[in-house]
Amino acid sequence: MRAFKRVAPEARCSRDAAASAALASRRRWAAGVKQGLGAPPALRADSRCASMLLALIAMLAAAPAQALDDVPASGSNFGRVGLLEMPNARFRPDGTIEAGIAARRQRNFWFVNFQALPFLETTFRITDRLNGTTGRGTTTDRAFDLKLRVWEENAWRPALAIGLQDVIGTGLYQGEYIAASKRFWSVDATLGMGWGRLATGNDGRNPLGYGYSYFDTRPRSVGQGGTVALNSLFRGRNAGIFAGLEWSVPAIDTPLGAIEGLRAKVEYSADALRDERGGYPARTTHLRGEAVSRFNAGLNWQPNRHVDVGLSFVHGTDLLLRASLRLNPDDPPELPRRPPPPMYPRPNPVAESILPPEPRPSWRDRVMQAAAGYDGTLRLGPDDAEGEATRNAALARRLFPALRDAGFLPIAFDIRGEDARITVSGGRYRTLAQVTGRVVRAAQPILPPEVERIHLTWERDGAVVARLITMREAFENLARGRGSAEEILHATQLLPAFTESPSGTAIRTVPPRFSWGIAPALNLQVGDAKTSLRWQAGVAAGGRLELGWNLAVAGSVQQNIAGNLDGGLPSDSLLPHVRSDFARYARTDTPTIPALYLERLWNPAPDVYARVTGGMLEPMFGGISTEVLWRPHDRSWALGFDVNYVAQRDYAQRFGSLGYSVATGHVSVYADLPVWNLYTVVRAGRYLAGDWGGTIEVGRRFDSGIEIGGFATFTNVSSRDFGEGSFDKGIYLRVPFDFFGVGTRNRASVNLRPVQRDGGQRLAVDNALWDVSRDGRGDALRRGYEGFGR
Repeated sequence: MRAFKRVAPEARCSRDAAASAALASRRRWAAGVKQGLGAPPALRADSRCASMLLALIAMLAAAPAQALDDVPASGSNFGRVGLLEMPNARFRPDGTIEAGIAARRQRNFWFVNFQALPFLETTFRITDRLNGTTGRGTTTDRAFDLKLRVWEENAWRPALAIGLQDVIGTGLYQGEYIAASKRFWSVDATLGMGWGRLATGNDGRNPLGYGYSYFDTRPRSVGQGGTVALNSLFRGRNAGIFAGLEWSVPAIDTPLGAIEGLRAKVEYSADALRDERGGYPARTTHLRGEAVSRFNAGLNWQPNRHVDVGLSFVHGTDLLLRASLRLNPDDPPELPRRPPPPMYPRPNPVAESILPPEPRPSWRDRVMQAAAGYDGTLRLGPDDAEGEATRNAALARRLFPALRDAGFLPIAFDIRGEDARITVSGGRYRTLAQVTGRVVRAAQPILPPEVERIHLTWERDGAVVARLITMREAFENLARGRGSAEEILHATQLLPAFTESPSGTAIRTVPPRFSWGIAPALNLQVGDAKTSLRWQAGVAAGGRLELGWNLAVAGSVQQNIAGNLDGGLPSDSLLPHVRSDFARYARTDTPTIPALYLERLWNPAPDVYARVTGGMLEPMFGGISTEVLWRPHDRSWALGFDVNYVAQRDYAQRFGSLGYSVATGHVSVYADLPVWNLYTVVRAGRYLAGDWGGTIEVGRRFDSGIEIGGFATFTNVSSRDFGEGSFDKGIYLRVPFDFFGVGTRNRASVNLRPVQRDGGQRLAVDNALWDVSRDGRGDALRRGYEGFGR
């Protein structure tokens, strides 16, 4: 034992390398590894080191665990939770989103990891790597990983997980594994078995092949890529063994403070390749990309719950740096938010000052007023026999400016006994509860003291999103500390959404009404063969002029400033180029018109929405789009139908056309699922390239407003005609800007497709009815009820 202490394990392995090389060669020949990848002699020198590591894990497994409390999982170089290159059986907290990069010489991983469910981890990864065919230059690859928890760790049993690596991709990193992890005091031990890429070390016979010869062969053809390789799962003549230790280093005191969250990792990898020179995975023999060593070691540091960085030495040759940021949408960082306005006491009963009615300006004057930002002239109701309309007008002259200061566009106001009816449009607030709370606070010092119930109607662009009745006293109790937002929820009644006929005493604002804004514009494309990310940034200015009768004119102008999106490869699609010519659309240096259209949104019946839009609908298509949506306010589902006839716009995005036209449309079903805030959208119909099929989308919406999900579209276009990727699919992330403490209902949306092709592409229009109306549902009100007090 003393002699072993004097000689480092690495030195002993090196000293025995020459002696074991010849023996390893004979064993490789005797085992007939010409069927698969033969590890180089230098790797066989690691076998004794691997035995030491496995023996240590076995000794630790002989005793029950003494686990550390609340030890967070750490990231791996592949973007998932794991050791270094190898996975383990650990998971992040449910809902965690992580994004980052792992960079070494001749390979960079860009990744997004999402703990989609408590027991399911998903990872999307883009690789900039050495071109294995030519041995020089770089190319890109996309991969998608899944890891499923089988069971959790207890006092005697290790945690167990099964994973699929690069399950939808070209097969370059494709592999499957089973991993067990057990924590002993400050050490977390992992032992696992791998197949596919995780069996390139040929550590032993595939145990599944003993019972069924089907598992002894592994197909290598991936076609166009992008499909789930079900016919190769857990197959192959050989399997790989991996193992590793992760030590939670105690806090280190320094003059600048204690360093906490440091981990030391060492692993024995089941992947014997450094790169793919020689043609892997099509070929598995006579490769030139073998790793010098299958031992990897490194340090990982998590200074807080949002940052994860690591430094490791891998493959015996490369230094790798990893860095990532992560976020738990259910527990976001506390960012400064503007406090809600105070809830003033009710005013004392006083006589209202009655002002004479305002003269109604001409249409020309009203257009000029709207262009200057004026929100409309007051129009009195026809029934003023007892002076109610005049009194309401006097109150409206005070109430409407207060509503505008709160960020809303006032539409109508009426008082009937103890009931006040207020209609507003738009606003800076995302949830119905926030809208209700801000309207009540703005109206509180103005409404007469006898008003007890507030009927609120919330509109967006002419359509009624929600109608509800709430109690004024419930908000007063919350302000005094005698009530809660939950009590306000119980005192609030949600009604079917439709446009009420105004009473004879109601006060309304007369259109036109104008709104506008300036915002940054960003377009992203991933998966290009030459570079992992293409982008274009610019600035866009848009406006909307409401004309009355639920009609509006809307549009925008955009100027591109910087980016490399215009350098995308020319399309080789066999289908009409409805999306794949994105680079040609990005090459214009002059201002473009992304959209310019006439639109009508309205409620033809309770909880029914309708839209008709005509003009330049989006940057690539213009025409006529119609849509109807039935969204019951008290149900978790909705049914929609849209029909469109569009023509492809010219590349300059002005008023020209390329001559291609198509009729497209879909039947859509929207449903909230009863668990984990999941929702799904299922569509069926005709797409822009004339193909027929369906789309399924599954997403998760957190109470913070953050959404993340994925979609896949399958049509009658064959994978060969579709091209690379085989079918359209992707993931998306939507982050509301109010998450950052900004008072707005706008959000940032990022769609990541492995490759942009033409099959399965839908029309993208502003004001899709589900997006307009979804926040007015009962389920959305219940989830966001805390907004009553914000």
